[in-house]
Order: sequence, then structure tokens, then C-alpha cells
Amino acid sequence: MKIAPSINCPDFACVSHKFLNARQYFPKDTWLHIDVADARFTYNKSWGNPEELKKLFEKHPEFEFNIEVHLMVEEPEEVVKLWMDLPIQRIIVHLEAIKDNRYRKKKMTPEHVIESIVKRCVSRRIEVMLATNPETDLEKEKGYLEYFTAHQVLAVRPGPAGQNFLIGALDKIKFLREQFPNATIEVDGGINLETAKLCKEAGADILVAGSYTFNSDNPKQAYRELSGI
Repeated sequence: MKIAPSINCPDFACVSHKFLNARQYFPKDTWLHIDVADARFTYNKSWGNPEELKKLFEKHPEFEFNIEVHLMVEEPEEVVKLWMDLPIQRIIVHLEAIKDNRYRKKKMTPEHVIESIVKRCVSRRIEVMLATNPETDLEKEKGYLEYFTAHQVLAVRPGPAGQNFLIGALDKIKFLREQFPNATIEVDGGINLETAKLCKEAGADILVAGSYTFNSDNPKQAYRELSGI
């Protein structure tokens, strides 16, 4: 099972600390998951300055991680632009933000927003993954899901780390696996050994785990245990 330790921080000092420690804890080809919350799409605000991260990468070219950025933000088509110059492999955007026109100066259909994001990412060889909140009915949104080959099931409310796993996520994983058998399915939130096993049985490919890995007394062992389920 692929495990993506997540970095959900209030400031860059925390981000830098976790990136530097990750070199000791995880294999060099590990996926690291960065959470960015804007306090509009979410009720909390986290760190989210790509320029600071770019400088960290320039200072430490020895980083050999795969990076995915989870944008829990409004107007994702605008925020995506800010991350294009970084050496990242995957951008995660939310269907709910794609459909929400409240903050856009220019009204856009969800299809136009998707096209804008995908076109920009493809030009930089960055994969796009679609995330959905716990309350989103995937059956009703299947038409939008079909635009993507990678999906994230958010098993907690979008926001801070350390929340409990919402069991309804398992039905969503099963639905995605049945409807899109070749899709990459990632699960984010509330991951521990017990919920990890349930997600794997339901059909997940990737598990995002922050508290269970970075906050463990032995992050290296915690990562190894999750990977081996």
C-alpha cells in the first residue's frame, strides 16, 4: 500500500521542520502530501506559500520525494497557477470548489474550470486528482468524476489534521472502484492501522497519513507498518 505522509502546518517553520525530518523517516521515493487550506473553503487556515517551499527545495536539492499538493481552496484554477514552478508531481483540487462560483469575478461553468486546471497541469506534466468532501454524493456527480483518472476520498471534514475517520468514506471508495476500475484512489483523513485495512479492502491505492506518521514516537516504524498492511 502506498502511504503519503501529510504536512498540515500553520507556518513555514513547521513545514520546513517536517520536510527535513522526512529524510530520516521515509524512503526517498515516498509521496509527501502538502495540505493548503485558505479559511474560505475551510474553516481554518494553514500555511500555503509556494515561494517559501521553492526556496527550501533550492536550498536542499537532495530531496527525492514525490510531492502532491492538496488545495482546499476556493478558485482552485487561480491558486494552481502559483504552484506550477515547483517540482511537484500531483495537484489535488476539490469538486465543491470547482462548482462554486461565489468568489469568481468571471462566472465559469464547472467544465470550464476543470479544463483550465487540467490544461495548465498537463503542460507541466503534473497529474490532477479530484477530491470530494464527505457530504458529496458521488452518484449525482458522476458526470464530473469522469473527467479524472485519479480521485481522493476525503474521510474527514476539510481542514486541520487529527480528525476521526468517517466510516461513510468506505462506500465512496467502493463506488469509485466499481465505476472506475483503473482509477487511482486516494483516501485522506483519520488513517491508522485499523482504518487503513478497511480502506485497502474497499479498493484504495494510496493512504494519506499525517498524525499517524509524523506524530508517532517512531515515524519510520509507523510508516513501515502502514505500508505493509
